[in-house]
Amino acid sequence: MTVLLTGGTGYLGSKMAALFRKSNHEVIILKRSFSNILRIKDLIEECVLYDLDRVAITDIFKIHSIDIIMHCATDYGRKNSDSFQIVEANLLLPLKLLEFGRKNKVKAFINTDTILDKGVNTYSLSKGQFKEWLLALSSDMVCCNIALEHFYGPGDDPTKFVSYVISELNKKVVSIDLTLGYQERDFIHVDDVKEAMYSVASQSMKLEPGFYEFEIGTGNPISIRHFVEMIKELSGNTITELKFGAIPYRENEIMKCVSDTRAITALGWTSKKSLVQGLKEVIQYEKEQIKL
Repeated sequence: MTVLLTGGTGYLGSKMAALFRKSNHEVIILKRSFSNILRIKDLIEECVLYDLDRVAITDIFKIHSIDIIMHCATDYGRKNSDSFQIVEANLLLPLKLLEFGRKNKVKAFINTDTILDKGVNTYSLSKGQFKEWLLALSSDMVCCNIALEHFYGPGDDPTKFVSYVISELNKKVVSIDLTLGYQERDFIHVDDVKEAMYSVASQSMKLEPGFYEFEIGTGNPISIRHFVEMIKELSGNTITELKFGAIPYRENEIMKCVSDTRAITALGWTSKKSLVQGLKEVIQYEKEQIKL
């Protein structure tokens, strides 16, 4: 397969690029001229890279015969992103690629979505809006929407919740301000996520045009409170105070997220890494980073 990949310099996207190349598929990565390419430094010679701010998308489709478009680029609304930046990454860019894909007879478009309801925040709203476009334009193309639960892993963005909590506990800070922590979330290791997404990509080449939806998670949610307490115990931290209730729940907070994994397990995929095993891996990684 020839895969056109957005977000290839990011955490999940770089892992998908590596997995596709390991399986001998051609990978074309769309990035910005100013993107940090550290995550794909070992793949630069193996992939084709284009800067979206320097090359017209139309030219890319003229040069390459693309089988799959995989959209992993995501703006979560962190790092001072404004609404337009969020919409540009999560709605406008994939919509443009979807249109070019349809015109150029691309077999499949695979979108990474969130399990969150679109009413939660600007990020989930933009993701939800693109999902509606994907459904509306799926009559002549295989359109797979992959709703991801809260994935984590070593080397993830330090602004993400799991990375932040583990880092703070490893540093043995005095205290961490948290909500009451009764929200239930399904945390899944990134290695399980990438294997699930690869399964969808492979299967998409055999499907008839239409809209297909997959939810990726373990199916076993855990409360934030229990989750953070587990990390504290696994990290060997007996010092840091977990100040549950110091932060109010956000507006429109979802109190329970549970993934429906029937569609993805029908492809033969199962989650392999336990929560304890995955967290130990990340805790050890973060401890090693502190020593550097």
